Amino acid sequence: MIIKSLLDTDLYKFTMAQVVFHRYKSEIADYKFTCRNKIDLAPYADEIREEIKHLCSLRFHRDEIDFLRKTGHFKEDFLLYLAAFQLNFSQITVQVVGGKLDIRAHGPWVQTIFFEVFVLSIVNEVYFRNVERDMDLNIGRKELRKKIDMLKKYNKECKEKGIPLLKLSDFGTRRRFSSTWQGEVDKTLKEELPENFIGTSSVYWAKVHNLTPIGTFAHEFLQAFQVLATSLKTSQKEAFYAWLDEYPDRLGIALSDIYGLKPFLRDWSHDLASRFKGARHDSGDPFIWGEAYITHLKNKLKIDPLTKTAVFSDGLNIPKAIALHRRFATRIQLMFGIGTDLTNDFLHVALNIVMKMIFMNGKPVCKISDEPGKASCEDKDFLELVINECVNY
Repeated sequence: MIIKSLLDTDLYKFTMAQVVFHRYKSEIADYKFTCRNKIDLAPYADEIREEIKHLCSLRFHRDEIDFLRKTGHFKEDFLLYLAAFQLNFSQITVQVVGGKLDIRAHGPWVQTIFFEVFVLSIVNEVYFRNVERDMDLNIGRKELRKKIDMLKKYNKECKEKGIPLLKLSDFGTRRRFSSTWQGEVDKTLKEELPENFIGTSSVYWAKVHNLTPIGTFAHEFLQAFQVLATSLKTSQKEAFYAWLDEYPDRLGIALSDIYGLKPFLRDWSHDLASRFKGARHDSGDPFIWGEAYITHLKNKLKIDPLTKTAVFSDGLNIPKAIALHRRFATRIQLMFGIGTDLTNDFLHVALNIVMKMIFMNGKPVCKISDEPGKASCEDKDFLELVINECVNY
């Protein structure tokens, strides 16, 4: 079976779930799987369904709850909830519709929130173990070695120039070649790049390799507030403040692209920028985003950018991360979350798959961002309303 532990998911699933547990237990969420590239996944529907059925049989072990407790992020009532938690197979469907793989989840948000990363990991591993049956892992090891050597060389440049070293985390759980391969990558990076590698999004591999689990919140948290907030116009701000209510002094990196860069900066007040540690880029041109974020902090809010952090996480590879680091390392604190390029680089075409929230309490939600290909909404009228209310006003 692919998923052997309920910890084998991204940290932000737990951090978001705690907010939901404390404030939004009665809300109902719907999620829909999408494959963005033209790869036929329909032949694997039965196998994927069986893997998800197995997933729904798993429970947390005591040592896993203890590891979550040691992070310092979670309260005892939420940990007690997790100790009795089990995913419900009746809340998810896996079928073939119109010749395409169709996966949907529906149920209480506090439960269904956990399906996404597990499902994406399962789809990836099922697909690759079928189409790459004889994959030589040495291909991935050679590619990883190139990345490590590139960063070691760049470390020398940084030390010579007296600038901070590049810090990176593995963000590749959802699009990994396999769970075992992600574990090997994390172990190798920890051993080879101790000055650069700060952690992994995978809570399971963080536990196994004594790493720091990394993550705060994802698009679904902001999407949900399009329904939960007092108004659509204030939804982004209300989501940020709800996060601060739960985590006033930790996990302070805000995602910036639910509506795009300009609406984010419009909402990013002095109070929010002061209380959050920084912001994460996840769509659009990262150089434009970085310049705009620094300018907003420095000129508009009169906050020293060097006291804040910019996290870059959109389709990064090592050369791109180095280029961004060269541009911004002396102007703002930096961190890089690298996904597919670390955990699924075998010189084949990786799956570009997502499982996004599409409804909250039966009402549509959307994501717009700064990259058209990442936009998602099931309701064209609602999308137009969001554009008018949250983007163009």
